[in-house]
Amino acid sequence: MRHSSRAPGGTSCILLAATLWGTTATARTFAPAGAGPAAVGAARIIGGGLLLFLFALRGGALAELAARGTRTRWLLAAGAAAAAAYQTAFFAATARAGVAVGAVVTIGAAPVFTGILSLVTDRRSRPGARWLVASGASTAGIALALLASFCYAVYATTASHLISNGAQDRAVVGAIFGGAAVLLVPVLFLSPMAWLTTGRGLAVASYLAVLTTALAYLLYARGLRTTPVTTATTLGLAEPAVAAVLGLTVLGEHLTGTGLAGLGVLAVSLVILAWSGQAVSANASARKARVAAKERASASES
Repeated sequence: MRHSSRAPGGTSCILLAATLWGTTATARTFAPAGAGPAAVGAARIIGGGLLLFLFALRGGALAELAARGTRTRWLLAAGAAAAAAYQTAFFAATARAGVAVGAVVTIGAAPVFTGILSLVTDRRSRPGARWLVASGASTAGIALALLASFCYAVYATTASHLISNGAQDRAVVGAIFGGAAVLLVPVLFLSPMAWLTTGRGLAVASYLAVLTTALAYLLYARGLRTTPVTTATTLGLAEPAVAAVLGLTVLGEHLTGTGLAGLGVLAVSLVILAWSGQAVSANASARKARVAAKERASASES
């Protein structure tokens, strides 16, 4: 008897992750007054990275990943550095430019960087025409926060490359964000951290670490099993959409008519990518099922 799976597909996992990410900048504003953007970002990644690292240790997945060779270890190191730099730059950008503008600018440029990087690292995930239309429409006019955006693209492409080449998804994100946590430890000694001992500070840090880092990146890595990274980062545009809505409704920020029109374009782009992403995920699952069936048939014949 065949049971149908109720596990979310790749597109759904990535959209859920992006929705959680979209709450990070707003959550940061609820931290006590002494909590600077670098300190909050470090607390988020150190807490979430530790959880992801511990989860990756289960079943020997992390040891298996480390044994894949020097090239894999260098890729993980690059991904960790990019994740650490992204977090610091992103919270600094939203602190100066506002949650709505900072999130839209930072994440909006990521699909372009990811498309370029994917051409270099994996020609199998070459961006298609649908991606070019959706990403081009969503990122028109975005010229700021390129450092954070590029770093996001680096660690997303690194994770996708390793996962698509057989590495376990939880091991990949555990290694990347565990490494990022180590890199950000000095921030704890260079920034005032008294805010973390308050009830509100601890609540904000725990929310950011557990939900927007550990859970969100496990979902994202799961989505990368069946979703090309170019599609995944464009689906990640749900993050600035959520952030912008929260900035407008919760924080009382304002967007111009052009900004509101941009949110509308984002929504259209996400519909285009979500529809095509579901088809890609279904095709990938079907291919895996056919390969598994052939392997079972070969094994029984031998």
